[in-house]
Amino acid sequence: MSSASIEKFPLGFPWETEDPYLFCVHHLDYYPEGNSEMGPKASLEGRALGNDFEIKDGWRMYHGTTIPGFPSHPHRGFETITIVTKGFCDHSDSLGASARFGNGDVQWMTAGSGVQHSEMFPLLNPEGPNTLELFQIWLNLPASGKFVPPHFKMLWKEDIPRIKGDGWEMNLISGSFSGKNAPAPPPDSWARDPENGVVIALVSLEAGGRFVLPASGKGSKRRIFILEGDELSVADQPLPSGYGAGLPSEEVSLKNGGEKARFLWLEGKPIAEPVAKYGPFVMNRSEEIQQAMEEYQLTRFGGWPWPYPDNVHPREKGRFARYPDGTLEEKEE
Repeated sequence: MSSASIEKFPLGFPWETEDPYLFCVHHLDYYPEGNSEMGPKASLEGRALGNDFEIKDGWRMYHGTTIPGFPSHPHRGFETITIVTKGFCDHSDSLGASARFGNGDVQWMTAGSGVQHSEMFPLLNPEGPNTLELFQIWLNLPASGKFVPPHFKMLWKEDIPRIKGDGWEMNLISGSFSGKNAPAPPPDSWARDPENGVVIALVSLEAGGRFVLPASGKGSKRRIFILEGDELSVADQPLPSGYGAGLPSEEVSLKNGGEKARFLWLEGKPIAEPVAKYGPFVMNRSEEIQQAMEEYQLTRFGGWPWPYPDNVHPREKGRFARYPDGTLEEKEE
């Protein structure tokens, strides 16, 4: 087992990632019962509506003003991977596609040449509570993929491998582990090529549980982010909850302390290209950022075909996805 040093860092908002990842954020909001509009049945007084990122009474509205979430906004040049472990997310986009997913589902969206979408958090339970836990990961695209057609794919919880070991359990969202393969990512994703070694997994450890991360592929980078528990021993070094760590490429042993723990594991081969970022656009050069801004102003990346920028689907709707070609998937609870 490895005794090499690990690079520790505190988990902020967002979490610190490295190439090929751009960004990772963890949302945990304890929303109250939902009102008739699927917003919180509670006063919004004192909140900075439209930009509410301060936790008050256990929850935030983010950019929403009546329903929490992120009304229509553009992306170009990368991918968003949205993992919803509790609660629901309503997706609508400029291609006319839509979805409601949650309680273990994942949406993987390739923004490519440009798309508008909204991510709203409908509070479906009028009796409350409406707890939401969501991870959003931004995975970069290489220069050759910056202008691919936009695409989104649902990884339904029924299709995501749940792998159990002695004192641990894993939800494998991307990559391979212990002879199991995650669902295939979108066709133009950096993760599509197994040589790029992209691993995205949520791992739970029982008190005193042990877990071994196998050696990573040549040139891959990897980090873990401890979001629950007390303290883990990682390569024989303490790592408390609320911290992340960059790990060496060799096999690494993790041993949990006295409380159940949970961590996110991100790994992948770097794209190793220049990165120019501005808000929702990620390109290789600053001129391409300017071009993206100009094109969005002119075209709105296809416009917005929904009645509201904070569009949500009917309360009675279950988990579903309607793709740009009209194909409909519906899932039972």
